Formats: sequence, structure tokens, C-alpha cells
Amino acid sequence: MTNIYQRYYKEKCDKDGNIVGIETTCDNNFNFAYDVIDKFADECPDKLAMVHRSTDGVDTRFTFGDLKILTNKAANALSALGIKRGDPVMLLLKRRYEFWISILAIHKLGAVAIPTSHMVSSEDIKERIEISGAKAVICVNSEQICDKVERAVSGKDVIQIVVGDSYKNTVSFDRIMEDASAELDRIETDVNDNMLYYFTSGTSGAPKAVIHDFSYPIAHIYTAKCWHGVEYDGLHLTVADSGWAKSAWGKLYGQWFMGTAIMVYDYEQFYATDLLKLISEEKINTFCAPPTIYKYFILEDLSQYDLSNLHTATTAGEPMPEEVAEKFFAMTGIRIREGFGQTETALQICTPAGKEQVKGSIGISSPLYNVALVDEDNKPVAVGEEGEIVIIPDEGKRPIGIFKGYLGDEALYKEVWRGGVYHTKDKAIMDESGHFFFIGRNDDVIKSSGYRIGPSEVEDVIMCHPAVFECAVTGFPSRNRGAVVKASIILKEGVEDTGKLGTEIQEFVKKRVAIYKYPRIIKFVEELPRTSSGKISRARIRQADLARLNKK
Repeated sequence: MTNIYQRYYKEKCDKDGNIVGIETTCDNNFNFAYDVIDKFADECPDKLAMVHRSTDGVDTRFTFGDLKILTNKAANALSALGIKRGDPVMLLLKRRYEFWISILAIHKLGAVAIPTSHMVSSEDIKERIEISGAKAVICVNSEQICDKVERAVSGKDVIQIVVGDSYKNTVSFDRIMEDASAELDRIETDVNDNMLYYFTSGTSGAPKAVIHDFSYPIAHIYTAKCWHGVEYDGLHLTVADSGWAKSAWGKLYGQWFMGTAIMVYDYEQFYATDLLKLISEEKINTFCAPPTIYKYFILEDLSQYDLSNLHTATTAGEPMPEEVAEKFFAMTGIRIREGFGQTETALQICTPAGKEQVKGSIGISSPLYNVALVDEDNKPVAVGEEGEIVIIPDEGKRPIGIFKGYLGDEALYKEVWRGGVYHTKDKAIMDESGHFFFIGRNDDVIKSSGYRIGPSEVEDVIMCHPAVFECAVTGFPSRNRGAVVKASIILKEGVEDTGKLGTEIQEFVKKRVAIYKYPRIIKFVEELPRTSSGKISRARIRQADLARLNKK
């Protein structure tokens, strides 16, 4: 067994075996692609690294030896096009296996990868190119995406590279890979160099370019080892588009540090039955997905699928409704363990593997960070009181996995680091045992008649109603109360509103929460607005409500 992660990561445990601290270390020239992927390739070249299932159901398997060869070729091919250390390269590759080849090749060159969701518009791509100074864009051979990129790069000195056959005036990724050498001399990089730009989807406002350096992957050892609970020879599946930071969390750095193979499920349209079939066929051991995936799972007859190899299920991105978690446990015997973090950080809070998932909690502080709750004056709040989640660095040092800055926005970076601590802008409560209970974003908290109402608590209760599939709770402007609670609800398939369902749901909620928290407005909708990373966007609901009010 090749325990490469132990060269960079050491746990401190108390007498009961609980991890109370983590020491991380690396050389000044640490580079994940050379020092992890290539090391595995040199020491165990035939070890499985990735299984990719394409949209037409074809499986392709890659060993670490394969990855070394392919990433060397890709690095040489990109270098021949003029890409060098420090050059930003945008990736719009969905879940194609070329994403993993490309990003590792970019790391080897010391260039900067910009993973991007394929759902962004041409204007979004253009804006990101202008902010980042991208020298190239690598995208899938889809007419829709190629056209978006073509419009975005028009008039700019930006190379457009297309996976598959070339498209119009683009470079074929496949062709340049054929001609490239599989030999590559190590290119010197510095651990403090920029490695990634992630444009956050944001719950409101314009996207921000988050900068991570070459030490960032080390922070995800804890993510994979202690939250996902991966195994050395296991197979892990995280459901996430390659354009989201969740891919870095769940299908790249930490998993490969631990010697775990990653399962990549490349689909155009999601069907719960297809994903369950894949988990069964590929004998997935550990699984992570946003709550919405689990909501679809529990609508199926899970006894029809062999889930005997699955022992761990985790979730993040938005709060997990208690009703969904309980039903999944009843059907599988697996407790879904929650986690919390941001594009700007690694895993901040989670229920670690082997620990009991406390109902309604997002977990305890990661031993990588000193996570605390503070009030508006940056002072610690008492147990049971609402506060903002912050990370307090040791001796003023930037903790590993925490971003370097926002590209071109030093003022915003200083704002989130005010008072010497990193401010997440997320609200929570902590109990006496150190478990955090998520309330919501600062701007999501509803202020009604002097009360502060966390939308997640109300959403959890609404989700317990048998007619509800999904919901979002927001504040609706009120002249007398400041705001009232509004619930936008998607009903389960086959359920219709007869005119009384809204009142029924209101009464259902009144019996389970304080009376001031029940939704005074109920709106049944076909879909809920989402960010490009798939999270429900409460901000867009609020904005739409304000726009309608302003028209009156």
C-alpha cells in the first residue's frame, strides 16, 4: 500500500482517538500532479485511478500509469500552443474524462486552471476571460457550448480547443494529443503560485474569482479520509459538475491522495434510476451528492438495487431535510452525514466518519480550522445563540486550503478578513457539544416583526409534509412586519392543489414551529431558481418578488 498522503498530513488524536489537530507540510515546489499522480504511477502504475461512464453507457478505466502518460502528452500539447507557467486556461468540459487529463496537465505546466460550468452564458464566459486574462479555453464538442465560447473569444487572442473533432476555427484536443510526446521533464513551480481560479456562483451579486494556490489539494485529504470515509482500494462517487468547486472536494484531490479510485458519471439528463443502477453495477463504496439527489432516491424502490457495497453517504451544498435523511436511513441503514464549506475554503464543518450524525446538525469543526461563531462586533456568542461562522487563524497565518484572494478585488478580500478572522457570511448556532446548526446566509435570514427567522428550519418542517417534494423559504416585503415568511413549493408528482393545500401546509407548520415562523404566503411552483452550482437561489426569488412589487 502506497500511503502518499502521510508525507503531507499528520493527525493529532486525544486519548479517545478523536482527531484534535492536523499538521500539514510540503516542499516549496509541491505540485499535486507530479508529487501525487506521478508518484502513484511510478510506484503502482496499474492501480485503478478513475472509472468514467459516458452518456451512452460505455465505461473507460484509467490507471495512475495511464494518467501520467496522458497528462504528460496534454502538457506538451498545451505547451506547444504557447501555454506556460502562470497562464490561465478555462475548462468547460462537463464530466468528460478530458477534464481530469486537462487540469492535471495545466498543473504540470504551472498554469492556472479555471473550471467553469457549461451552464454559463456567452457573456459569462466573456466576463470570466476578461477578469482572468485566460489564454485558452478547452471545451466539449457541443455546438451550443462551442458557439458560446466562439462569441466570447471573438476579437480576443484566446485559443479555443475542442475535445473531439475540431469545430470551425478551433484546435482539436484529440489531434494535438496524438502528436504530443509522453515524456515530460518536471517544470518548476512554487507552492504559493496561483493554481486555480474558481468563479463562485454566489447566492447574489456578480461572481467572484477565488484564487487557490498549489497547497490547496493537501487540505482535501481530511475531506476524503475523514468525511467521505474513502478506502485505499475503494471506488468513490461524488455527483458534481467539473465546473464546481465540489469536484475538487469530491472527485480529484483528496480521493487520489488516499489512493481511492473516482467514479465519474457523465450524463446529460439526470434520472435517479440510472444513478442507482450505476452505484449497484460499479459497487460504489462511498457516495456524496447534494440533498436534491437523495430527495429523488427516496422516491424509488431502493430494494431493487444492490447497495450492499455502499457504506458511506455524505451531502453538502445546502441543508439536508431531516425527513429525507430519515427515510433514506430507513431504506438503506446508512446515515447521511453532512458537511459545510465554501469555494473559498476546504471542508470547515462536518460529521466525521465513525461519528453519529446529530439530527439537524451540519457537524463539528474540522480539526484543520478553528471555527467559531461571532456577533456583528466580532465577539464570540454564547452557546445556543446565533452567530456568523468564522475561521480564526493560528498566529495570524492563512490556514491551508483557505483562498489567497479574490482576483482583482482586494477590497472584498479585506472585507471578509476583517478583524483578523475569515468571515463566511453564514449564520449558525452551536450547542454545548460543539455541533453546529445551520441557519442560512446573512442575507437569507428573515427579519419579521423583530424576530430573526432562519429559512432552513422552516424548510425542514415543510419538507415533512407528504405533498411536498422541494421548497425554498424567503422573506417577502411587508409594510407592517418588515418581512413575512414566504414558501415557494414544488409538489410531488401526482399531487395537485385543490385550493386548500396551502392552508393545510400552513397549519402543518404552525404545529411544529413557533407561530411567528409559519409561512404566511404559499406559492406552488414548477421549479425553483438555482445557481450554476445547483443550489437553490433564494436571492433570485427575493429579486423577482421585489421586481413585481415595483411594477405595481
